[in-house]
Amino acid sequence: MTDSLAAAKDRVVSFHYTLHDSAGAKLESSRGNDPMAALIGHGNVMAGLEAAFTEHVAGDVFEVTLAPDQAFGERREGWVQRVSKKHLPKAPRLKPGMLTQLPTETGPRPVRVVKVGSSVVDVDLNHPYAGETVTFAVELVAVREATAEELAHGHAHGAGGHHH
Repeated sequence: MTDSLAAAKDRVVSFHYTLHDSAGAKLESSRGNDPMAALIGHGNVMAGLEAAFTEHVAGDVFEVTLAPDQAFGERREGWVQRVSKKHLPKAPRLKPGMLTQLPTETGPRPVRVVKVGSSVVDVDLNHPYAGETVTFAVELVAVREATAEELAHGHAHGAGGHHH
């Protein structure tokens, strides 16, 4: 690993982040887990965050504030779907306002519970942070060249990245 490489297209960045809302409240953090890994230039992270990595090197610590269109998107009113409880493993314990994961063909999707019925759950399909201006506090842990296999697959492999 060469720590002097700058983050750029077709390079893998490993990083920790802490996410805050516009009032400064902590929403989530990668601390306490392996660093996240992303292949730059392949849509592995939101566009605004990916652009902020450019030209940073391992060891850099920085913040980037992103408007909804660069982060989790704008809220779509009425974007609610009715889902059978059999598709939600935690269905018996769900209550309105709670966050859960909805299994999809492309992987789990975070959703907020709107209403719980006897056999169905209405979920808000907006990302829980949709419509929010957010700030990422980032520590860039490492930058390396992507492997041929990572480039072919379009994502990072190994710790913090995709595992086959």
